[in-house]
Amino acid sequence: MKLPPLKLGDLVAKVPIVQGAMGIGVSLSKLASSVANEGGIGVISGVQIGYEESDFETNSYAANIRALRAHIRKARELSPNGILGVNLMVAIKNYKDMVKTAIEEKIDLIVSGAGLPMDLPEMIKETKTKLAPIVSSGKAAALISKMWDRKFDYIPDMVIVEGPEAGGHLGFSKEEINGKSATKLEKIVKDVIVALKPYEEKYNKPIPVIAAGGIYDGFDIAKYIKLGASGVQMATRFVATEECDAHINFKQAYVKASASEVGLVKSPVGMPGRAIYNNLTQKLEKGNIAVKKCYDCLRPCDPKNTPYCISKALIDSVKGDVEEGLVFAGSNAHRIDKIVSVKELMASLVLEAEGAL
Repeated sequence: MKLPPLKLGDLVAKVPIVQGAMGIGVSLSKLASSVANEGGIGVISGVQIGYEESDFETNSYAANIRALRAHIRKARELSPNGILGVNLMVAIKNYKDMVKTAIEEKIDLIVSGAGLPMDLPEMIKETKTKLAPIVSSGKAAALISKMWDRKFDYIPDMVIVEGPEAGGHLGFSKEEINGKSATKLEKIVKDVIVALKPYEEKYNKPIPVIAAGGIYDGFDIAKYIKLGASGVQMATRFVATEECDAHINFKQAYVKASASEVGLVKSPVGMPGRAIYNNLTQKLEKGNIAVKKCYDCLRPCDPKNTPYCISKALIDSVKGDVEEGLVFAGSNAHRIDKIVSVKELMASLVLEAEGAL
């Protein structure tokens, strides 16, 4: 059976794979455009995207706006006909200005999590930009849909359901991840599908549900499509690609990692994160690492009490220092054993998924 296309209104992705955003700097214009060119949806990570700009240390606000604009333009130049999105966390302090910039550049899709993007529909009025909130429960999907319906006469164009096996920041407690009643992505996907049904009926249009977190191969893709999802989001698999924007050391950290070297770590935002263990994570087990400079980037972060500066840790790793930097990774990162092209990876995933369907 052929994989069904992923439809977001007038946008149609031939392959129902959304490339998950990875920041800082892991998924920028090069990776996003490559995925878009293969029929998926390529997504640029907006978090601290200006880290390579000359004035980032002195004016990160302006640097991030400028870099976001530049990467969207570069991605569109590389993929003139592909579907391109940006991921902007609600928790970043320049959220509204970053959204405004993405819309000015006529981005196809804004993906938004790390908080509830309650006012997002107001910002995209009279544009063609689509909206996809990230949720980790049916309750959150219902709440966002209810508020958007009531305030803006609008519903999500797509909903990404991120489970506890994802890399990076997780919307779950340690108990929900490792406890006896650990949350399962399959259940959340079913709950979200049910929660969105009344709004699909009211507006007489489908809301594609995208399964994310621990999706590794074509068999996983087929599994969630059979479950009722319209597609999947994958991030970890795209790190070990030639087109990934990160340093080669970052990619090799995935290739070399064993199952025991990937696990939960402290995060300054208050929830657990998943990363590859290294010198940094060992230091964090012994106590906090003093913050020498605050980039004032996240709302929940207090530099006086935070265990470490996550911006510095992520920038260090994407630049190649994978021992003293933070290397976020999904639970299946250890299964990766080589670096391939995006074209090769996408073809393999489609072949596996269609065989499983």
